[in-house]
Amino acid sequence: MTETVDIYTDGACSGNPGPGGWGAILRYNGREKEMFGYDAATTNNRMELMAVIEALRSLKRSIPVRVHTDSQYVQKGMTEWIHGWKRRGWKTAGKEPVKNEDLWRTLDALAATHAIQWFWVKGHAGHPENERADELARRGIELKRGS
Repeated sequence: MTETVDIYTDGACSGNPGPGGWGAILRYNGREKEMFGYDAATTNNRMELMAVIEALRSLKRSIPVRVHTDSQYVQKGMTEWIHGWKRRGWKTAGKEPVKNEDLWRTLDALAATHAIQWFWVKGHAGHPENERADELARRGIELKRGS
């Protein structure tokens, strides 16, 4: 049996840009860990990226991973777009700088240490783990507002 970590992520923003939060659930071998965080001034896409980055950072060793995200930006970015961006020196097909390049570079480096499968799930459609990740992301925003 192959050991695999399932990661469910979401990002949220109150205003875009505005205060944002990210949430992640990690499941491995019958155990579950929840994580969340925030940024005072950010965008929804940055929070979607941060959710995956922080979840991968929390892994203690290289292991197969399944990332479940409701962000096509993250899923397609890692499975389709990033190869071209890197080939073009972090420029889009339209020769524009890649938005959130700092986070894409970080995520790319972290992803290189694991065998990752990327799955898109429809957001706000009753997927229990996605709904919970959304709650965690919103908790991050609320904590920031309270600080």
